Amino acid sequence: MEFGPTTATGRRPERVSTYARRVAAAQPIGAHVSREQPLAVAAELEAGCLQLFLSDPQSFAKPAEREDADDLRASDLDVYVHAPYLINVCSPRNNVRHGSRKILQQTCEAAAAIDAAAVIVHAGHAEDGIEAGVARWPRTLELLESEVAVLIENTAGGENAVGRRLDALALLWGAIGGYDGPVELGFCFDTCHAHAAGEPLPEALDRAREITGAIDLLHANDSRDPAGTGADRHANLGAGEIDPEALRAMIGAAGAPVVCETPGSAAEMRADLDFVRGALRR
Repeated sequence: MEFGPTTATGRRPERVSTYARRVAAAQPIGAHVSREQPLAVAAELEAGCLQLFLSDPQSFAKPAEREDADDLRASDLDVYVHAPYLINVCSPRNNVRHGSRKILQQTCEAAAAIDAAAVIVHAGHAEDGIEAGVARWPRTLELLESEVAVLIENTAGGENAVGRRLDALALLWGAIGGYDGPVELGFCFDTCHAHAAGEPLPEALDRAREITGAIDLLHANDSRDPAGTGADRHANLGAGEIDPEALRAMIGAAGAPVVCETPGSAAEMRADLDFVRGALRR
């Protein structure tokens, strides 16, 4: 495995993206749904893809085998798996870092068992500084085995967060952008997280794409709180603190599948998906 030189966009030009081929035919729109009966919920929302947790997001417990695994594999919908929130491969504490690598590996294996499109994981943070945290990502990739793509997501807040501000994201991609191992690596951009980090919108999406080479998945979320607060509290699209035109611009410019992680009833979630569809028709 090598972490060799990268292109100006941060990606090796010869690398062929299996994930990109899988989603290239369409730009599916979906939502994060409950672990119980996810296909039924997605059908009720008229979603074109779905995202779910395969285990408790606040636990290091191994994902259990799913009784609906055959149905998920046979579905026409792309399924995205969000890794547990507790994963922090940047931590200087050995037990946290090693436990994080273990559950990330187990999540990737469980995602492969349902033929998921990708696993999304937060970039992490390090009490001993961003640069130290960044330096721990290459070892994680050296140890990781995954049949599905792994998409690193920008985060909303936290001291020394590796994926919060775009300058930190640039440091991370400088360390892993030349990764040439067996795991397909990509990037997930969250609109609420960028707003919470205080990055100017919609320009932040273009800057993130320049750093990482592509937006592989867009988490389209409004924010309950003002910009720069670091608060990761999602709101329904057009009902929060993000300028609706900025949201529409980012949705239209991402060129990637879109997943809404917004709260509320099925009717509110359908309204969010309609917001996304309207932005894509512009």
